[in-house]
Amino acid sequence: MEEIINKVASSALEVFDLEDYYPKGVRTQIDISQWLLEGFLLKEKDFREHLKNHNWTQYQDQFVAINCSTDAIVPAWASILVTIQVAPFAKKVVDGNIEDLDASLYEELLAKIDYSVYANKAIIIKGCSRKPVPMRAYVLAASNLQPFARSIMYGEACSAVPLYKAKK
Repeated sequence: MEEIINKVASSALEVFDLEDYYPKGVRTQIDISQWLLEGFLLKEKDFREHLKNHNWTQYQDQFVAINCSTDAIVPAWASILVTIQVAPFAKKVVDGNIEDLDASLYEELLAKIDYSVYANKAIIIKGCSRKPVPMRAYVLAASNLQPFARSIMYGEACSAVPLYKAKK
């Protein structure tokens, strides 16, 4: 019987796995609608009172996304005021949902990578992940890798989709 050789493992392909960069920490979403009258109407005095009485320490060292889950028309200052309250406790605060928060975290992390180590290499941006990697992270990784890579594929080594090949 012939020896089975794992050609993928012995290839020169470099795997760029965004899961390796997944920021550790608790993610929390603060929904402003909880402090609106019937979830839709902002009464400034009541809104400020709710914020004053809220336990902000519960967000200690967490990543926080601030949004409004209803179709309420909320003035910009409302999200800013919530940010002012939570910022002393949170690691990071963004306007948006959890996916926006993760995208923002990835933007910061991916900006710090030295992509020159991928010069003239065939790269696979690993697709399937167990963690919630936002699409914006994949787009950002691809755009950062492209100036250096010989080729870029997406997916798994056994079934990668070709995305880019440098001109010779």
